[in-house]
This record gives sequence, structure tokens and C-alpha cells, in this order.
Amino acid sequence: MRVVQVHVPGGPDALRIVDVATPQPGPGQVRVKAHAIGVGGPDRLIRKGTYKWMPPLPAIPGNEMAGVIDAVGAGVTQWAAGQRVLVSSRELPERGGCYAEAICVPEDAPFALPDAVSLDAAVSLGNFQLAHALLLGCNGGLPVKSILVPGAAGGVAGALTQLARHHGMYVIGTASTAEKRDFALANGAHVVLEPDAATLPDRVLARTSGRGVDLAFDHLGGTMLIACIRSLAPLGTAISYNIVSGPPASDVFTELRRLLGKSLAVRTFSIHTFDQDRAQRRGLMESAIRLMAAGHIQAPPATVMPLAEVQAMHTLLDSGQALGKLILRP
Repeated sequence: MRVVQVHVPGGPDALRIVDVATPQPGPGQVRVKAHAIGVGGPDRLIRKGTYKWMPPLPAIPGNEMAGVIDAVGAGVTQWAAGQRVLVSSRELPERGGCYAEAICVPEDAPFALPDAVSLDAAVSLGNFQLAHALLLGCNGGLPVKSILVPGAAGGVAGALTQLARHHGMYVIGTASTAEKRDFALANGAHVVLEPDAATLPDRVLARTSGRGVDLAFDHLGGTMLIACIRSLAPLGTAISYNIVSGPPASDVFTELRRLLGKSLAVRTFSIHTFDQDRAQRRGLMESAIRLMAAGHIQAPPATVMPLAEVQAMHTLLDSGQALGKLILRP
């Protein structure tokens, strides 16, 4: 069978398609034949060799796969050939491994997929799992009326938008182009602003009758994290879940003291917080599956390419211009 490997980290040309023996499930394992393989930011970091949770080289990228169980190992009783499942590498001993035509995993790793969730849609569920943890676990139990989502056309940001709308929250997003703003509005944002960090706080305050937002989710860092802090309502929290643009542009504690009358907070966040909490981690995913099956959330539009075009897919990923989910088809 074919897998994609990284032997020497680098650009898209570091991704090599290799023929290997089809794996056979051992005791307590199942084999999943891939139908859809999700492509996302962590795959790019694995390709570049910079992922904090990097698997050993030669590494197979890929953190999500949806398909059908086609073989079971000795002692497996909870699965049978033909069942539709999602594999997330968050449930595996190491990250990656899903850029393959099939994968063998422990029997307690897959998630069963109801008929209402297509295999293509399923590879977006990881973003909703992450968004659910971000949205419901970062404000200390305080009520959330409104949120700010910079980069609202992105995968996690889009999942945050849909979940927030489902919970009755007002969503302000930002996006850098008219096409991305239209995409974010179609995904459920109430308003999408241009991302000028210098003026964003004033524009957010204007859209919230001077109050600000309860939560602001920043994946950029730099000047945007500071803008998020300045956009908060009293007792609000800015959540930093990535720093694509680098560390904050000014001292965060100084900003919080400058706005002392609002009693603001900043939280860093990683889904790896739940690496040792299996019940909560899987509960977040199972909740996302239920919401999608019920039609409360929807997978974004997908760009699909064959596995053989993985380098072209990563070129598109690197461009930052792709909208919706990127999927490789074995």
C-alpha cells in the first residue's frame, strides 16, 4: 500500500509517496481503510520537522482519517469489518500516521460514525473538538454573550463560529480579504471586520455598544493578541492558542494593568492539555459527532485531491489561501 513519508524535513517536496507492506492488525487492533484523510496545520509542522510532538523520522504526517474497518485482530469484540469510523491521532501513542491508504490502531482508538455524518465531513470533527474545549472551558463558568474570532475563515475559527452560534453567542470575526469575509459570514459570523489590529478594539467596542466581547480567541500573537485584550468586556478573557505571527507585540501584564478596571485575563491553550485525560478528550469528540449528526454544526466545503498530489496539496496549505477543509483521497 502507499503511505506518505518525510525523511528529510522541508517544503512540500519533502513529502514522498512510498510503497510499504499492508499492515496486519495485531491482537487488540483494527485496520481502517482510508476514504478521507484530513490535511491541516500540524501536518505542515511535521513536514517541516518543527512539531513539538514530532513523531520519529521517517515520519508519516496526518492527524485524522475517516474510513471503514476492513480487518480486526485477535480478541477484538467491539468492532466488525464494514463499520465506519474516524481515527484521530490524538488517540494514538504518537501524532501523525494518517497519510496512508490504511492504518492499524488500538481497538479503543476509533470513533464510531453515525450514518448522518459522511466520511468526508468526519475529518473536520477534530476542529470542532478543539473549538468545543476552547469555547466552553476558558471563561471560568462566567456567561458568554459575545466572542471575537480573528482569522474567522480558518478551520478552528470556523468551528468556533458555528459552536458559538449554536450556543446563542454573538460572533465578531476578522478576515483579510473580501472572499474570506464572505466565507466567514456564510459560516455563521454575525459581522466580519478587516484585521487591522490598531483599530480593531474600537470597532469591536462599537459593535457591542461599548461593552466589548467576553472571549477573544487569538492564534496569531504579535499585535493581534494585544488587540484582543483591548477588545474585552469586563471579566473577559483572551485565549492564545497559537502564535503564528510570533510573541505578543508588547508586555501582556502591562496591558492588563492598564485595563485594571476591567479585571481581564489571558489564558494559553493547547488541546494537548487533555493528552492524559482520555474521558474528557473523547467526550469532546463524541459531543462534536452528536452535534454534526443532528445538523447543529456542518463541515466546511472541502478541497479534495488524490493522495498522489500530496505535494500540491501542501503547496496550497502553505499559501494560506485555501478556504474550507483540505482532504486527500487514497
